[in-house]
Amino acid sequence: MPVDLQIGVADHLERTVSVQKFARVWIPDPEEVWKSAELLKDYKPGDKVLLLHLEEGEDLEYRLDPKTKELPHLRNPDILVGENDLTALSYLHEPAVLHNLRVRFIDSKLIYTYCGIVLVAINPYEQLPIYGEDIINAYSGQNMGDMDPHIFAVAEEAYKQMARDERNQSIIVSGESGAGKTVSAKYAMRYFATVSGSASEANVEEKVLASNPIMESIGNAKTTRNDNSSRFGKYIEIGFDKRHRIIGANMRTYLLEKSRVVFQAEEERNYHIFYQLCASANLPEFKMLRLGNANNFHYTKQGGSPVIEGIDDAKEMAHTRQACTLLGISESYQMGIFRILAGILHLGNVGFTSRDSDSCTIPPKHEPLSIFCDLMGVGYEEMCHWLCHRKLATATETYIKPISKLQATNARDALAKHIYAKLFNWIVDHVNQALHSAVKQHSFIGVLDIYGFETFEINSFEQFCINYANEKLQQQFNLHVFKLEQEEYMKEQIPWTLIDFYDNQPCINLIESKLGILDLLDEECKMPKGTDDTWAQKLYNTHLNKCALFEKPRLSNKAFIIQHFADKVEYQCEGFLEKNKDTVFEEQIKVLKSSKFKMLPELFQDDEKAISPTSATSSGRTPLTRTPAKPTKGRPGQMAKEHKKTVGHQFRNSLHLLMETLNATTPHYVRCIKPNDFKFPFTFDEKRAVQQLRACGVLETIRISAAGFPSRWTYQEFFSRYRVLMKQKDVLSDRKQTCKNVLEKLISDKDKYQFGKTKIFFRAGQVAYLEKLRADKLRAACIRIQKTIRGWLLRKKYLRMRKAAITVQRYVRGYQARCYAKFLRRTKAATIIQKYWRMYVVHRKYKIKRAATVVLQSYLRGYLARNRYRKIRCEHKAVIIQKWVRGWLARIYYKRSMHAIIYLQCCFRRMMAKRELKKLKIEARSVERYKKLHIGMENKIMQLQRKVDEQNKDYKCLMEKLTNLEGIYNSETEKLRSDLERLQLSEEEAKVATGRVLSLQEEVAKLRKDLEQTRSEKKSIEERADRYKQETEEVVSILKEENTLLKQEKETLNHLIVEQAKEMTETMEKKLVEETKQLELDLNDERLRYQNLLNEFSRLEERYDDLKEEMTLMVNVPKPGHKRTDSTHSSNESEYTFSSEMAETEDIPLRTEEPSEKKVPLDMSLFLKLQKRVTELEQEKQVMQDELDRKEEQVLRSKAKEEERPQIRGAELEYESLKRQELESENKKLKNELNELRKALSEKSAPEVTAPGAPAYRVLMEQLTSVSEELDVRKEEVLILRSQLVSQKEAIQPKNTMTDSTVLLEDVQKMKDKGEIAQAYIGLKETNRPSAMDCHELNEDGELWLVYEGLKQANRLLESQLQSQKRSHENEAEALRGEIQSLKEENNRQQQLLAQNLQLPPEARIEASLQHEITRLTNENLDLMEQLEKQDKTVRKLKKQLKVFAKKIGELEVGQMENISPGQIIDEPIRPVNIPRKEKDFQGMLEYKKEDEQKLVKNLILELKPRGVAVNLIPGLPAYILFMCVRHADYLNDDQKVRSLLTSTINSIKKVLKKRGDDFEAVSFWLSNTCRFLHCLKQYSGEEGFMKHNTPRQNEHCLTNFDLAEYRQVLSDLAIQIYQQLVRVLENILQPMIVSGMLEHETIQGVSGVKPTGLRKRTSSIADEGTYTLDSILRQLNSFHSVMCQHGMDPELIKQVVKQMFYIVGAITLNNLLLRKDMCSWSKGMQIRYNVSQLEEWLRDKNLMNSGAKETLEPLIQAAQLLQVKKKTDDDAEAICSMCNALTTAQIVKVLNLYTPVNEFEERVSVSFIRTIQMRLRDRKDAPQLLMDAKHIFPVTFPFNPSSLALETIQIPASLGLGFISRV
Repeated sequence: MPVDLQIGVADHLERTVSVQKFARVWIPDPEEVWKSAELLKDYKPGDKVLLLHLEEGEDLEYRLDPKTKELPHLRNPDILVGENDLTALSYLHEPAVLHNLRVRFIDSKLIYTYCGIVLVAINPYEQLPIYGEDIINAYSGQNMGDMDPHIFAVAEEAYKQMARDERNQSIIVSGESGAGKTVSAKYAMRYFATVSGSASEANVEEKVLASNPIMESIGNAKTTRNDNSSRFGKYIEIGFDKRHRIIGANMRTYLLEKSRVVFQAEEERNYHIFYQLCASANLPEFKMLRLGNANNFHYTKQGGSPVIEGIDDAKEMAHTRQACTLLGISESYQMGIFRILAGILHLGNVGFTSRDSDSCTIPPKHEPLSIFCDLMGVGYEEMCHWLCHRKLATATETYIKPISKLQATNARDALAKHIYAKLFNWIVDHVNQALHSAVKQHSFIGVLDIYGFETFEINSFEQFCINYANEKLQQQFNLHVFKLEQEEYMKEQIPWTLIDFYDNQPCINLIESKLGILDLLDEECKMPKGTDDTWAQKLYNTHLNKCALFEKPRLSNKAFIIQHFADKVEYQCEGFLEKNKDTVFEEQIKVLKSSKFKMLPELFQDDEKAISPTSATSSGRTPLTRTPAKPTKGRPGQMAKEHKKTVGHQFRNSLHLLMETLNATTPHYVRCIKPNDFKFPFTFDEKRAVQQLRACGVLETIRISAAGFPSRWTYQEFFSRYRVLMKQKDVLSDRKQTCKNVLEKLISDKDKYQFGKTKIFFRAGQVAYLEKLRADKLRAACIRIQKTIRGWLLRKKYLRMRKAAITVQRYVRGYQARCYAKFLRRTKAATIIQKYWRMYVVHRKYKIKRAATVVLQSYLRGYLARNRYRKIRCEHKAVIIQKWVRGWLARIYYKRSMHAIIYLQCCFRRMMAKRELKKLKIEARSVERYKKLHIGMENKIMQLQRKVDEQNKDYKCLMEKLTNLEGIYNSETEKLRSDLERLQLSEEEAKVATGRVLSLQEEVAKLRKDLEQTRSEKKSIEERADRYKQETEEVVSILKEENTLLKQEKETLNHLIVEQAKEMTETMEKKLVEETKQLELDLNDERLRYQNLLNEFSRLEERYDDLKEEMTLMVNVPKPGHKRTDSTHSSNESEYTFSSEMAETEDIPLRTEEPSEKKVPLDMSLFLKLQKRVTELEQEKQVMQDELDRKEEQVLRSKAKEEERPQIRGAELEYESLKRQELESENKKLKNELNELRKALSEKSAPEVTAPGAPAYRVLMEQLTSVSEELDVRKEEVLILRSQLVSQKEAIQPKNTMTDSTVLLEDVQKMKDKGEIAQAYIGLKETNRPSAMDCHELNEDGELWLVYEGLKQANRLLESQLQSQKRSHENEAEALRGEIQSLKEENNRQQQLLAQNLQLPPEARIEASLQHEITRLTNENLDLMEQLEKQDKTVRKLKKQLKVFAKKIGELEVGQMENISPGQIIDEPIRPVNIPRKEKDFQGMLEYKKEDEQKLVKNLILELKPRGVAVNLIPGLPAYILFMCVRHADYLNDDQKVRSLLTSTINSIKKVLKKRGDDFEAVSFWLSNTCRFLHCLKQYSGEEGFMKHNTPRQNEHCLTNFDLAEYRQVLSDLAIQIYQQLVRVLENILQPMIVSGMLEHETIQGVSGVKPTGLRKRTSSIADEGTYTLDSILRQLNSFHSVMCQHGMDPELIKQVVKQMFYIVGAITLNNLLLRKDMCSWSKGMQIRYNVSQLEEWLRDKNLMNSGAKETLEPLIQAAQLLQVKKKTDDDAEAICSMCNALTTAQIVKVLNLYTPVNEFEERVSVSFIRTIQMRLRDRKDAPQLLMDAKHIFPVTFPFNPSSLALETIQIPASLGLGFISRV
């Protein structure tokens, strides 16, 4: 490091933080270059050792240098690490720069970093998605400091300065091989090609980009450091015109490495083109080259690495050939180039055989040489001779001398190198010619891709030239940096002293001055016996010990050392002279010049005589390129002299020319760094990086910045950042004075800062000091906050504990009280229990005694009762025995009979069961059995249940029988009792009949025996009944169990069926939803694609119009009589007319173009391309329209619930066309007759002309007769036509026919009395009345007035007849209505009959209902059709006669009026026109004359001011007026007028939008009116779907003659184009506000702090005067919304516009967030979320929350949330992955990488956490692009929005100037 910087740092360390421990420093390290350490002990002046603690955990004693006593470099605060600009670092030194680059490259994956005016680019060795079109659009138009560092930012800065300052620019890209110079230069050129906007002209930018693959193939090669290393330097000038569009380019090349053609080191390759040729050798066109594998050629196999991994040389060859074709190099010239390259390869295989030490020879018929000669077109013998010999010329003689094998080999290699260098220069020249433009170049931007500083183990002449060039560039760079610093200080008006910076002019003088190294080298080359050794001795003698920068190695006499600005380099002298001479034998060149191959001699001609591959003659332009690798060609007189110029001399001259060019431009610097030598992605080698940083001048920039005031703050930023260091009394209204007062208190040394006009300048380290003070103040505030919060928490804890203690006491005391109360309650309860227990014992004893007494009494009384009962029972049952015996006999008989019956039933049932069993077995074998199984089981259950019920019935019967038996028994007992009484009474008689008693006793014994038997039978019956009951219960239980199982099985099956049905339903619903969504997405995609095609078509159309205008302007003298047709009109005419006129309209633009084609032939190719492109776009548009219609029909078909009503107006349209033809023919006849009448009257002027019998009178009478006859004939013709029309309408349904007839009757039905018909007749007369002059001429004699009166009487008679017919027709119509009503009643009756038929069996019911319905409908249709045909004939006849008669009489009346004198006209009472009547009957139409069409369009469209219409008149008034004009043209059936009006309207709207396309109000106005016009065409089209919301009056206003569906499509396309233009306008208005208002402005003041920034200052986040805020955006949104509402735009369309606006806001904000590291912080996330909430509040206020606008902000909302959530643990990662579903993986990782703490208390996101996020999101399939497409426009739709406004109520204001149109 420089001494002054070290002193400054040490001084700062001693004055500020040296006394404090824990300060972090950097110490040198042999492995990592610099290591971070922390002080463990305070440093005191005089200490020799520092106690340090390394980050690895080790302690170290660091000894200071005893001589310099330099302290280690201080480390920057963590908050400053990772800055975009290295100059923003407080401590500027090498370790800080290295650490900042490493953190950005490794941790944040950022490869670009600013270092003042230099862009440092580190090669990532990986493809990054940061170079797409979206990134280019994001950087376009941005300030360099407003976005993250990028090559596009440098390119944009150069482009902007070129356009703003009108000064040429240069981008200097340098770095060592493999650092990415070529790629950086390529991306810069791509940026210019993209933003210049010249793609539509001549594809110049494509040619500029196409030069890259050509130059890479012939100038790049694989080296050990880089697979695509540029082995030459190039400076490309990209030319721009006055409009800053690319018009051409020019390339200069420097120092091609020719030695690589003949030699490659290990693991290296020759130039790519040779390997591409070998890889394509099998192509048919390359057979003649006789190539093969690259290993077969000496010049391509030396490196041993012919293949590059991942590169297909054959494909690269195809790209190279394609680029050549694009640049205009023809196939023949391409094959010529390949022949020469193949010849070089074969030349390398030519071998030599030694004859002796001084001569050699080539074997005879040597194949490689013969192939070389064939390809080059030279003689074999001649070339063979001069490869082994050379010519020596003296003053008097010429000698031919053989050469040795080594010399011949060197001569062969020299020839190969020379041929390749010539071919290289030839290609460069012709690439320049292809890139040259005939348009004058206004300015240019140069891109210099040149080798960086190189130092190897062996450095030769190439490295010497490269380092010499870098010395010159470094000098220019230092001067430019110093100049910028000086300009900045002067601009801010601060005192400054001369900054001492390293000037490498001594080193440059050592190389290029007189007697310098190059001068001595050229001088030694002129010496006959000059060698490398003698040259080295001259160097030692001249510069050793005389120049401090020149040294001699200790162990070598053939090398020298130069102290360059970057490092010391040792050069080996061997080969310097040979490479500087670049010797080629002249005889070999002459042989090549004599070649039959025409292209080869061109390589050796002068540049002025070179033949262009694109034309036969030279362009005549002196090329600006001068390739230093070849002898420079000059004027012919200086050929010999300049041919001898050395390579070093040429290189010096070209370098001076380059420096002059660079000094004349504004330079921009890109320094490419190679992070490692192994090409590992994102691997950082600190040693290699430091070497390159020292070599490329980055550290020199740092040193210059550190020597001055590197840190710079605006007063507002300083105040905002360090407000915490100020007291309230220090804050003044003047921010500048406040900052001065504070700084004087904070920093005592005034030399450490300076106050400028707008900024404060700080010395190195002062910002770190202020940051430390700020952090200490914040830390103290945090400690105070912590103290207060902790005290508050402890007091809260104490209060909670005290409250808890009181609560515990309360609960304990309560518990004790409850325990005492419980004791008292228990004591009282025990006393009560004792009382009740004693009472219970006594009561229980009493109850026992009482119960015993009662039992004794009951037993005694029972015994007596039983004895008495036994006696009675014995007596009474004697009689019952007889009853039971008789009953038993009857039952025996009954049982036997019953048994026989049951047996018969069983036999019969068994037979039936067997039959049923057979049927069941048959069914069981069939498939139907499984289907009916479930039903069979239910039937079985029902049968079992029925059987159980029957058994229960039997059981009940048995119980009833048993009850009956008991009743009989009881009755018998009663009888026996009575008998017993009777026997007692007759006891006396029994005594008498003793014998009889004995018999009775025997009989009683028998009866007893029968009774016992009866009892046993009863018992057995009861037992059987019980057993049967048990069995029945068991069967019932079994059946119940089976029933339960079957029910469970049934429920299971039903559940499964329900679940399956539910699953199937859900699946189908999901499928349906997914298919619907997919269809909607496809529809939106198709609609978006179609609208994009419309946009492209409109752009091409505008471009086409501009070209036509330019071509017209280029015609200076137009042809006589030629009048230019409006191109816009003609093009649109051809586009928007019907297909029947396509051929005519397409001829119009072609005829218009003929004069331009003859005058400007060069632009016709472009014109034809555009015309072809327009045709293709039209075809593609039609295809897309068909596809869109098909998609929309599918959607409409799926949603439709009703069928379309069939068209009912076909017959009426046909009738109207026939009527028109009939009237036209009638009109022609009447005109002819009128002309004859006039002719006859004009022949004679005598008074007797009009007398009866005169010729005129006779002619008039003949005309009247013919008119009456013609009327009769026309009546018959009308009747015939009606019959034909009726026959054609037989297929129409009755209902539709009735509707049709009703529509046709409307006009007649409206005329309710004679007065209205007369009024209509007068209106018809007035429309056909000619001028007064004609009436006067016809009426000069006045005799014809009587005829006129007679005709009027005839007219009145016809009117009365018409009235009578009308009344009869109304009566008939009333009768028809009655019949229709009766038919309706009949229909209801038939429906009731049909309902009755439904009760019949299905077959009979269907057949009967169908037969009945067919018969009824047939009869009904026949009757109705017959009646309606009659009515239709009557109505049409009346209407036809009325119109025809009125027209004829009107024309005859006009003819009569022509002969009436003015006096007669006054005397004749003419019925006046009832004007109020016409106003009342206004039909909502506007009439204008054909010649007023342009005036109408001009006043209503071209010159209309939207603001006045929007404020004062109804919304959409122009649309209503235009539609009413279209209605009138439709009413007249004038298709030409309709077509002309619509085409003029569309073209005029386009003209207005083209003229005022950047006015939002105008675009919004015409978008609203175009949509309203489109809705009117739909609403009044007559289609059922658009008439649902119409009133009856509106339905009457529908179009009758024309179907304007095609024009509706054209208007829809126009509305889409206007909508897209509206979006572009509002985007242009909103775009400057979005970043400032949404990101930079602090809506919540004080939340986000301002970090220190470097030289590239960003826009301040503080709202200065003139900057945009969120309120600006909201005000603009309010303005947009109010304008659209005032213009009456459809609400749905307003929602779509608002959605598009919010998408633009969200996309631009998110894109800038992703490209700005300083915006990715926690506080900025809070600001964004607040701003988004304000936008959502605006949506709520406008009732637009359902517009979908909020959803477009979801990515921005999630990005803001991502900035605020925790980012540490795996749970945080999972939460982030689930939360950020609207962001892509690349966007999430980018935000995490860019996350930057604003304060020291925040933490960075660790690399491991980011990797965790990437692992979790690796399966997510999302778009790879990083940025959102801010130019994306959602597909727009125009939902049908009918108007409730009645057309007849619209009034036309006089302010519109439309007095020439009249209301109809």
